[in-house]
Amino acid sequence: MSLYDDTVLVLKGYEDQEELRQAYLEHLETHPDGLWKACTDGHVTASALVFDPERGRVLLTLHRKLRMWLQMGGHCEPGDATLAAAALREAAEESGIAGLSLLPGGPVRLDRHPIPPPCHCHFDVQYAVVAPPGAVQEISDESLDLRWFGYDEVADVADESVVRLLEAARARL
Repeated sequence: MSLYDDTVLVLKGYEDQEELRQAYLEHLETHPDGLWKACTDGHVTASALVFDPERGRVLLTLHRKLRMWLQMGGHCEPGDATLAAAALREAAEESGIAGLSLLPGGPVRLDRHPIPPPCHCHFDVQYAVVAPPGAVQEISDESLDLRWFGYDEVADVADESVVRLLEAARARL
């Protein structure tokens, strides 16, 4: 199965976000390159919120370009077999944490958001991952900062997209 086929299959499960799900599928139908960063009309991204459920907290990155506290995530790469693999790779790269595990059940949410040019938007497929006990984060070149926040602190530092992702993922923990 290709990354494209995996993406279409993953999107079939989001009837609760039907309008957004349809927008993703239409984008992919009209843009054969819609999975890749080179597609300036928008492209699919994969992200993951890193959880430490034992301590009731999540790890957020202060994004270097956007200067916002966000979950880990980014662009699909040719070596990614699935969106889940892309999200897990991005989470490990940006957090510096080895041994992350995907929360069962597939993606948690879909989110489409505008980004600065040259691209117009990200069609983000959002996952959640669990950090192993005693995990120590290491800041990457893509971040200005990397910090753990208690569940109740996230709304004070992050936008609604991150808050919605946190709430949906916590419902699965």
